[in-house]
Amino acid sequence: MGKQDTIPHSPVPTGIVHTVRGAVVDVVFAQGGLPQINSALVVDWDQPAPLVLEVHSHLDQTTLRAVAFGSTTGLSRGVDVRDTGGPLTVPVGTGVLGRLLNVVGEVKDNGLALPEGTPRRSIHAAPPGLIAQTGAAAVFETGIKVIDLLTPMAQGGKAAMFGGAGVGKTVLVMELIRAMVEKYDGISVFAGIGERSREGHELLSEMQSSGVLARTVLVYGQMNEPPGARWRAPLTALTISEYFRDQKHQNVLLLMDNVFRFVQAGAEVSSLLGRLPSRVGYQPTLATEVAGLQERIASVAGAAVTAIQAVYVPADDFTDPAVTTISSHMDCVIVLSRAQAAEGFYPAIDPLVSSSMLLDPLVVGEAHYQIAEAVRQTLARFRELADIISLLGVEELGNADRLVVKRARRLQRFLTQPFMVTEAFTGTAGASVPLADTLAGCRAILDGAADDWAEQSLYMVGTLADAQAKEAAANTGAAA
Repeated sequence: MGKQDTIPHSPVPTGIVHTVRGAVVDVVFAQGGLPQINSALVVDWDQPAPLVLEVHSHLDQTTLRAVAFGSTTGLSRGVDVRDTGGPLTVPVGTGVLGRLLNVVGEVKDNGLALPEGTPRRSIHAAPPGLIAQTGAAAVFETGIKVIDLLTPMAQGGKAAMFGGAGVGKTVLVMELIRAMVEKYDGISVFAGIGERSREGHELLSEMQSSGVLARTVLVYGQMNEPPGARWRAPLTALTISEYFRDQKHQNVLLLMDNVFRFVQAGAEVSSLLGRLPSRVGYQPTLATEVAGLQERIASVAGAAVTAIQAVYVPADDFTDPAVTTISSHMDCVIVLSRAQAAEGFYPAIDPLVSSSMLLDPLVVGEAHYQIAEAVRQTLARFRELADIISLLGVEELGNADRLVVKRARRLQRFLTQPFMVTEAFTGTAGASVPLADTLAGCRAILDGAADDWAEQSLYMVGTLADAQAKEAAANTGAAA
């Protein structure tokens, strides 16, 4: 692609590169000709790809400091810099469906150039006014038992999956993409923030093979790219989502993996810009940056943006400032536990820490609410008794507590589930379970229907009927 395909030319003033410090570039303009904050600049150098900068501060009347969206290797002092006259704009609309873009809107899937006349929008925009926003009260069924039962997601809401390294955040996001494509009539926009190149390639290949790429836009700012690209990639994805919501009046599913990398990139940029760090080394603008991103994820009458976000938890510390700041904006908080993963319970969701604003009898109904509360109480009591059991054994418990432990262990296993996206690795067929079957299964286990079954019969199955068939097969095998 040529330079003209990415940033439109403009007759506004030009400057020259003064200083290069990694991803931060100081540019000198003539007196009185400084571009505004957040304006996009283009470096006119001899590299094949244009280098785009974004203005972040004015150092004096003639010098500004900008963040680069690409590598500055080979950039020297005295190179001309062109002001585009406004913020960075990226292509939006039906022309970008099925394409993989980078932060500045360049096509990176080795395909054809975008169609002529593809509309462009600024990556900086204000959220819809409160009077125009609609609340999220419709429950979205994912087919994942533990989520649908204990942390129901809202169509048009914001859900986040928090977890440390290796507990299954990306797998859960992939399964939700598959569930959304099957049940959700709309556009999907995926933002890969600070992820590995391999993961991006795998996602693109999987979407091509499953035939869902035609309704999906992929935006990547990967870990091998400068912090500026990772910092602004979510805004590019948001801009595309907002166009479909506001102009096409279509429902949009926005997936972001991983939002912590957005915060991390902001901290890198903040350090390069010379700001003093705040708590735990994070940028002093942490709350403002997260709010600026999250408040734009909103639904208006007739069209919803549903956001599902994976959030890495550094060192499994859920009191980390980035984690607490992001969680304050969420309708649904799903916490993935290393202890659950260590015991082989997948998805490794901690049912006692995870929460959803929609788990209310006025939203999900009295029956769903009562079953969810009963499941939580049973699992909570089991956790309270864990120390006694480890010291003295189950035999030392009273009859009532022994019954609670028996049913809690069966509930734990029933809430595990094989995923369709992991079939190739596990050899186990994935299962998507309707909410009615999840509720019926949990109610039956709470009522003692599975008290005499082997615990293993309830592990990694879909419905209770599947567990019953597994139990019957095991008994038949044992009898033979």
